[in-house]
Amino acid sequence: MKKKKVNLRDLKPKSTKQHSHNDGHNHGIVNSATFKIYFPAIVSFLMLMIGIALDYFNVAFFKDWLRINWYGIAYLPVGFPVVKEGWKSIKKGDVFTEFFLMSIATIGAFVIGEYPEGVAVMLFYAVGELFQGAAVKRAKGNIKALLDVRPKEANVFRNGDYTSVSPEDVNIGEKIQIRVGEKIPLDGILLSVKASLNTAALTGESKPDTITKNAKVYAGSINLESVIEVEVTNKFEDSSIARILDLVQNATARKSKTELFIRQFARIYTPIVVYLAIAVTFLPYFFVEEYIFRDWLYRALIFLVISCPCALVISIPLGYFGGLGAASKNGILFKGASFLDAMTKINTLVMDKTGTVTKGVFKIKEIKTVGWEESEFMKFLMAMEGQSTHPIAKAIMKYKEVGKDFKAVEVSEVAGKGLKGIVNGKIVLVGNKALMHTNNIDVPTETEAIVESIVLAAIDNKFAGYVVIADELKEDAKETITALHKVGIKNIMILSGDKDSITQQIANELNIEKARGGLLPEDKLNEVETLKRNPENKIAFIGDGINDAPVLAASDVGIAMGGLGSDVAIETADVIIQTDQPSKVVKAIKISRSTRKIVWQNIILAFGVKAIVLILGTGGLATMWEAVFADVGVALLAILNAVRLQRMKWS
Repeated sequence: MKKKKVNLRDLKPKSTKQHSHNDGHNHGIVNSATFKIYFPAIVSFLMLMIGIALDYFNVAFFKDWLRINWYGIAYLPVGFPVVKEGWKSIKKGDVFTEFFLMSIATIGAFVIGEYPEGVAVMLFYAVGELFQGAAVKRAKGNIKALLDVRPKEANVFRNGDYTSVSPEDVNIGEKIQIRVGEKIPLDGILLSVKASLNTAALTGESKPDTITKNAKVYAGSINLESVIEVEVTNKFEDSSIARILDLVQNATARKSKTELFIRQFARIYTPIVVYLAIAVTFLPYFFVEEYIFRDWLYRALIFLVISCPCALVISIPLGYFGGLGAASKNGILFKGASFLDAMTKINTLVMDKTGTVTKGVFKIKEIKTVGWEESEFMKFLMAMEGQSTHPIAKAIMKYKEVGKDFKAVEVSEVAGKGLKGIVNGKIVLVGNKALMHTNNIDVPTETEAIVESIVLAAIDNKFAGYVVIADELKEDAKETITALHKVGIKNIMILSGDKDSITQQIANELNIEKARGGLLPEDKLNEVETLKRNPENKIAFIGDGINDAPVLAASDVGIAMGGLGSDVAIETADVIIQTDQPSKVVKAIKISRSTRKIVWQNIILAFGVKAIVLILGTGGLATMWEAVFADVGVALLAILNAVRLQRMKWS
């Protein structure tokens, strides 16, 4: 599916001064616009109340044409827009809409002389629509809250000074400056010694992130402590924030099956309701002895009001808006409501190891020496490994500072085995068992049981010790597996390209029974395809979004550790975890289930109340006022229920 680009020119910022002025001005416009929206309903309400009071006190002059005109004028502010929309729909060939139902019902009430009820029904319908519109707007606003983190300007170094320009006008390789409290406008590499950043808007995490020189920084993060400088690595339209904005803005495009069903249902349901109302009006003529047309027409009009599907049509999308908004607040991006539904059905979770449950960064786990002090041994080792750019060498070089007085000379690489060189006049070998065996160095048998990466060292042809290098588990990895079991995900499996022995060890640490290592991307895909052959398995796969792209695409729900900047993750996966924390998957499951529960509560509430009042109305036991509650009242209750999603805490 081709990805839609953000319309960046529409988002182009103005200068700070102008922006500040516009903010105040816009605030006034918003208040004025809000009043304008509610004004027709206020006029109708006041006129209705005055009319009812005049009726109640039986005022002499409030009769006949004056009374009809009064209620007619009260009806117009709220009724005319609805009738107009109904007429527009009819001209487009869409006759049976909720606008049509409300128009027929309220105009019918006027025809039989029930003027106050006709105005009241349309008034409450209009007020309900206003509340619904406000709730939907708020839910959409939560989903699009990331728009507020869009950087407005960038201070770029040009011609010997910093100049404020639009982020769109900054080129890759240019240097930008970010002052305290400002948002980083573009993705880049930190040039300053260190920085403390608030990434909450991107990741949902409120804890500041401290990074050091040459670390990646992402647009939308807020600089907290001191002025920093960054070298730009991406154009604005390719930055992490622009891609995330695009994703969030289009998240509601993919409707859930429930939404699509309700919309289709409303198209079939509404004409049936109209024909049933006609039947309620005329069929009793053939079965009731004292048939009174006006009474049965009144019942039919009540039937129409009750049957209006607006509670369903509005509250269900609103529920999904709420779920998408709650997820985005927690650093979880669903690509659409359909994946909220899909997530509720997951019973099997397959995960990659490196970068998913482990940090993907090598770290010294153990140092064992033979005949040497640890610090002395590490001086020899670091002098040699300083000549290499291998990830394991980098991990060794992170060992605590032990002095730089040891220098390696005549260093040569033994292909596939390690390094050989001279340090402080001593011959040093650093590498694997094959290197030791080639040089007739005896290696302790205890090393045979070590499954992690191991670096062996010999000094002057004698075994001197070894260093065990391992990938660290993520801090929340263990609690994630425990939490997954609690939410009912019992079938968990690790598939990794790393050595099977290491994969099995990680699985044991995490209490995961099924694990396979030494797999190529196509092997992982075959494993998932095998699981999918059982129709009862609904599979989610969590990976880093690069090597795991085929499996992400093949699973029922693909979940990527987005790492804020992974293009492949954003393109391929259905759900993106922006913080790279596996525990967010549990939150995603909880949010999805709560969303679905609330949606179905609204469906049952709407149908249940409507069914009861329909029976009462057809039997002549309900008036227009009960009908208003069955329609607008239920819609408002459904809205309040859906809004709960935006206030829930997800522990």
